[in-house]
Amino acid sequence: MMKTVWRIHDVLQKEAVLQKFSSCYTIGRGSANTLWIRGLASKPSSSSKPAAWPHVFTLFADRRSPADSLVNQDMREKVSHLKDELLAYSGDAEMFEKILADKGVSLFSRYADGSAVVELLQQLKSSPGLAVQAFDWRRRQLDCWSPMTVEEYSKAIVMAGRLKNIDLAAKLFKEASNKRLKSTSLYNALMTAYMINGLAVKCQSVFRDLKREATCTPTIVTYNILISVFGRLMLIDHMAATLREINDLGICPNVGTYNYLIAGYITAWMWDDVEKTYRIMKAGSIKPDLTTHLLMLRGYAHSGKLENMEEMYELVKGHVDRYGIPLIRSMICAYSKSSDVNKVQKIEELMRLIPKDDYRPWLNVILICLYAKEDLLDQMENSINEAFSCNTSVTTVGVMHCIISSYFRNNAVDKLANFVSRAECAGWKICRSLYHCKMVMYSSQKRLIEMEKVLSEMDKVNLDFSKKTLWILLKAYKTWGERDKLHQVLGIMCRHGYGIPING
Repeated sequence: MMKTVWRIHDVLQKEAVLQKFSSCYTIGRGSANTLWIRGLASKPSSSSKPAAWPHVFTLFADRRSPADSLVNQDMREKVSHLKDELLAYSGDAEMFEKILADKGVSLFSRYADGSAVVELLQQLKSSPGLAVQAFDWRRRQLDCWSPMTVEEYSKAIVMAGRLKNIDLAAKLFKEASNKRLKSTSLYNALMTAYMINGLAVKCQSVFRDLKREATCTPTIVTYNILISVFGRLMLIDHMAATLREINDLGICPNVGTYNYLIAGYITAWMWDDVEKTYRIMKAGSIKPDLTTHLLMLRGYAHSGKLENMEEMYELVKGHVDRYGIPLIRSMICAYSKSSDVNKVQKIEELMRLIPKDDYRPWLNVILICLYAKEDLLDQMENSINEAFSCNTSVTTVGVMHCIISSYFRNNAVDKLANFVSRAECAGWKICRSLYHCKMVMYSSQKRLIEMEKVLSEMDKVNLDFSKKTLWILLKAYKTWGERDKLHQVLGIMCRHGYGIPING
C-alpha cells in the first residue's frame, strides 16, 4: 500500500536518471531551483528506522582522509591514549579538564591545523556529550593563541546534533561564520545536525543559504544529506527531485548517494526500487560496499525474501559482531514469520550471536510465540521465565491465546495453571480464555472440583462468567453424569436469557 502511495514518479524515469549517475555523465548545468517543495514536516517520521541508515559520518566520505603515514599514526595513537583517560574521568568535570590541560595542550599545539582535536572528537563519537565538552574546553582555553579551524567547528556541530542540541549546533555555526570560517563543510555539518534530528525544513533552509554563498558550492556530500533527510521522512518524491538536480548539475554520485537512496526506499517499503538501485550499483562503476550489503540484508529481512537474505548474510556475517546485531534481530523476525521448516534451528543459531545482556522484550515475545506455535513447550516456558525475570509484560490477547493453545495441545493443565497464576501477579493481559481453557482441561481429566475453583479465580480478577463459561460447565456435568449440577447450570442459563440447549 505504501509502495503505491509513494510511487509518484515514473519508474522508468527514475531508472534512467540512476543509469546516468552510474556512468557519471557530465551534463550542462541547469537550473538549481528545481528542488524546493514547500510544507515539509519539521519532525521525524514515526516510521523512521534509524538503524537502517548508514552511519552519519559516512556523509563526509568524499573528504580527503589523512595519509597513512607514521606521523598521522603517531598522532592517532596519542589521541587514543588521551581519549581513554578522558573516558575514565567522564563523570568528573574538574579532572576531565585537568587531563586536557596537562596532556591536551602539548598535543594540540603540535597540530596547529586542528587535526588532533578533530581526531579526538571522532574517537569520542560514541560519547557525543564528552566530545562537546572537550571541544568547549579547547575553544575557551586555546583559541586565543591557536585559532579554531573550520574542521574543528564542523565536527563539533555534528556532535551537537548527535546530542540533539540543535541550539548549540546553530550557535557554533554562527560563531564560525562570524570568524569568516564559512565553507561547504561547515554548511554540511549544520545540515547533518538537522538531518539527524529529522528537521527537514531547517536542513533545506541551510541548503538555500549555502547556494547563495558566493565562496561556497554544494558538493555531492551536501546532496547526500538532503537525500538522507528526505528518505528518513519517506519523502520519496523529494528524493527524486534531489536526484534530478544532481543530474542537472553534472555532479557525480558516490557510494553514499546510492546507500542513502536504498535506505530511503527501505524505509518506504519500496522493495522494487531497492533491488533496482542495488543492481545498478553492481553493474556500474560505483560498487556496493559493506554498508550497502548491510542495508540490503535489512531490506530482504523486512520484505521476507529469505533466500536473498541468506545470500546477503553470507557476505557480511564476518562483520556481525561490530555492525550486525540489529540485523540479526531483523533476520530472526523474518524467520519467525516464514514457513521455513528449519526456522527454529536457524533462529536459535542466530540467537547465540546476540550478547546475553542485549535483551529486547519484543524479541523475547517473538520467541515465546514461535515455540508456542511449534509446540516446543519446554523452550516456550524458558522464554516465558525469562520474560518474567526481566519484568516484561505481555499486553496483547493474541500472544496470550498463542500460549494457551500450546498448553492445551500438550494437555499440560497444571503448567497452564502455574502460568496463569504468575501472569496475574506480573500484570500480563488477563482474559477469559485463560480460565476457560483451564476449565475445559480440568473437565477432560474429570477434575471437576478444580474446574469449579476456576470460577472463584475469575471472580478475584473481576471477570464475570459468560455464556461460554456456562456451556463449559454444562458439557462437563453432562459428560460425567452430574445431573443435579447439570440442572443448576440450566437454571442459571434460563435466568440470564441464554436459553436451554436443544440437547440439554
